[in-house]
Amino acid sequence: MTDWDPKTDLRHYLQTVREALLWKLDGLSEYDVRRPLTPTGTNLLGLVKHLAGVEAGYFGDIFGRPFAEPMPWMEDDAEPNEDLWATPEESREDIIGLYRRVWAHADATFDALPLDHVGEVPWWPEERRRVTLHRILVHVIAETNRHAGHADIVRELIDGSAGLRQGVDNLPRVGEEWWAEHHDRVERAAREAGQASAR
Repeated sequence: MTDWDPKTDLRHYLQTVREALLWKLDGLSEYDVRRPLTPTGTNLLGLVKHLAGVEAGYFGDIFGRPFAEPMPWMEDDAEPNEDLWATPEESREDIIGLYRRVWAHADATFDALPLDHVGEVPWWPEERRRVTLHRILVHVIAETNRHAGHADIVRELIDGSAGLRQGVDNLPRVGEEWWAEHHDRVERAAREAGQASAR
C-alpha cells in the first residue's frame, strides 16, 4: 500500500453514502418521498434537504468557504426541524439539485485544503470548536450514514425495498416466503423473550 491516501478514502466513503441516500428516492411518487413514517416526521426528501444544509455548513462556513445559496431553514430563527421536510413548493428536483451543488462545493473544499487544516464550528461547545478538516469529514460521514440508515427503514416501510446501495444490496438471496418466515421467527423470539421477562 505505497499509494495510500486518507483523503481519497474519506471522500470515497462520503460519496458512496451520498449516492446510496439518493437511490432510496428512486421510483417513488412525490407523496412517498415526502411521507412522514415516524412520529417525529422522518421522510426521505427531508433527509436529503437536511444533509444539504449539514454539508454546506460543515464544509463551507467553518472553513471560511461559505456556500453561496441561501438556506433559510438552516438559520438560527428557523422553526425546529424546518430542514427535515419539504414544502409543496420545494420540488424533489430542486432539493436533489441543491444537494448535488453542495457536494460540488464540499468537494472543492477537499481539493483546496489539507486534512489538517483548522476551522471553527461556532455551534459546538467552546472547548471543541476548533477542528480539522479530517475530523469534520469523519463527523459528516458518520452523520450521513446515520441518516442513510433512517432512509433504509423509511423506504422499506413504503414499498418493501431494501438494500445497501444500487447494485450491492448486501441481502441474502432468498425469496419472499423466506423473508415472511424469517419475520415470523423474529416476532416469535421477541414475544417469548418478552413473556419470560414478565414472569
